Amino acid sequence: MDQQKYANLKLAERGAIIGIIAYLFLAFLKLFIGVISHSEALKADGFNNTTDIVASIALLIGLKLSQRPADEDHLYGHWKSETIASMIASFIMMTVGLQVVYGAIKSLFDATKESPDMLAGWVGVFSALLMYLVYMYNRKLAKKVNSQAVMAAAKDNISDAWVSIGTAIGIFGTQLGLPWLDPLTAVIVGLLICKTAWEIFRDTSHLLTDGFDEEEIETYKKTIQNVRGVMGVKEMKARNYGNNAVVDIVILVDSTLDINTAHDISTKVEKILINEHDVYDVHVHVEPDI
Repeated sequence: MDQQKYANLKLAERGAIIGIIAYLFLAFLKLFIGVISHSEALKADGFNNTTDIVASIALLIGLKLSQRPADEDHLYGHWKSETIASMIASFIMMTVGLQVVYGAIKSLFDATKESPDMLAGWVGVFSALLMYLVYMYNRKLAKKVNSQAVMAAAKDNISDAWVSIGTAIGIFGTQLGLPWLDPLTAVIVGLLICKTAWEIFRDTSHLLTDGFDEEEIETYKKTIQNVRGVMGVKEMKARNYGNNAVVDIVILVDSTLDINTAHDISTKVEKILINEHDVYDVHVHVEPDI
């Protein structure tokens, strides 16, 4: 692993650690205040943050495992560890989300349900502000180290901020004589947890099965076709190892070229993809354009 990649992974760990600290604090605060103020919505938001703790820990573990060098059993390295950890986190999040929905629906039909204390609403507002600050930090960090995982974490942070705002609105709404609004908000929060879990599962499944963005491949192809000496692109494949793209290409060159000239063209293709598109590794096969 080159030194820059290693340094970026170490920096990315900061985002995961800050997320864990923030979510630990908020989960405890929301669950505690949710219980004493009788707010199902705030408790649901607290459970939401417990899933975020798991996801952040999974991200941290994945980032650490990704730093391990290639060995006899992993000749391509351990880059996919981060993706696998995210998939495991999605299963846990889905389980918690379904439990939150089930509990909230039961509370929704509880005729004796009382309105929660206003304190729960202000905790929701405070949580939204704190998560927005964490989002700003992680978004800036993700751009700096070019990490899809940290950017995904940042998107989860801003999503949690919006959830907390919705929670606060639901709690404040109960003060208008609508006690059912609190558990209804809890149901919505639970569904949002399930939605996030599904999106993480969908994206990680796509990566682990070697799925790749077709538009990105077309962008690579256009760049290669502009390289002097390339007559055409016969075939192109790409896959991800963690945040690293690996590209396999078959290019066509003038059939009258000698092997050294053809090799120089393939080297140009490799360098331009690495330098302009931040591709981690490129394999170029040259064939004559007949």
